Amino acid sequence: TCFGWFVRLWMLNVQIGNMARGECRNEILPGGIEKFGRAAMYKRTLRWKRNKATNAPAVKATATTKEVPFGKSGKRTVAVQKSPRFYPADNVKVYKKKRPSTKGPKVRSSIQAGKVLILLAGPFRGKRVVCLKVLPSGLALVTGPFRINGVPLRRVNPAYVIATSTTVDVSGVKLPEDLNDEFFAIAPTAKKSTEFTEKTEKAKKGKTPNPKRVEYQKSVDAGVVAAVKKTPNMKDYLATKFALTKGVNAHELKF
Repeated sequence: TCFGWFVRLWMLNVQIGNMARGECRNEILPGGIEKFGRAAMYKRTLRWKRNKATNAPAVKATATTKEVPFGKSGKRTVAVQKSPRFYPADNVKVYKKKRPSTKGPKVRSSIQAGKVLILLAGPFRGKRVVCLKVLPSGLALVTGPFRINGVPLRRVNPAYVIATSTTVDVSGVKLPEDLNDEFFAIAPTAKKSTEFTEKTEKAKKGKTPNPKRVEYQKSVDAGVVAAVKKTPNMKDYLATKFALTKGVNAHELKF
């Protein structure tokens, strides 16, 4: 309408006059359109800096109760903010902050010293081994024995073993005190060099076993083998590899 065009023209003249006096920083394009929008001008004029509160006002202590007239000449004290008339039907749960647990890992009761376990993963999967003890880390210390099925002293994850009902009496086997998690920890090695030397050639041919580990293997296996021989057919049972054959269902087996 004519009145609308008249208002736009009047606003355009006002802005042009402001620009001439240096009061307006936004340029007017042909047609009465401003060059910068509100967000752009908010940044250009640094209004965010002026609007930011530099000194927070002091919080005034508000009264929680007040006195109101009661009866002809009496007064009574009431709460400023009334309590809600309705409450939630269910109790709101308040979750406690989680604290780090100091308890060790839980191991199922079927894995005990003397139990015969079936390994399900690793280079010795399918082999039957004898459990010696459960370490503080939650891993089980087992042995083949090495003389019977070639499984050395090693730690296994209880999640990847099947505990059978067969047991071997290992109460007479003496385990060294330092046969723990720190004993099996891998020491950090230096960075591999790309240069060809005699040492790298020897490393490719084969690693030499730890003499202390060999000594412990012989001493532990001596007691375990003696306990295995007391039970008839136990040696052949440990030497046999576990495998499923045709027509055998795993869920029907009783270990």
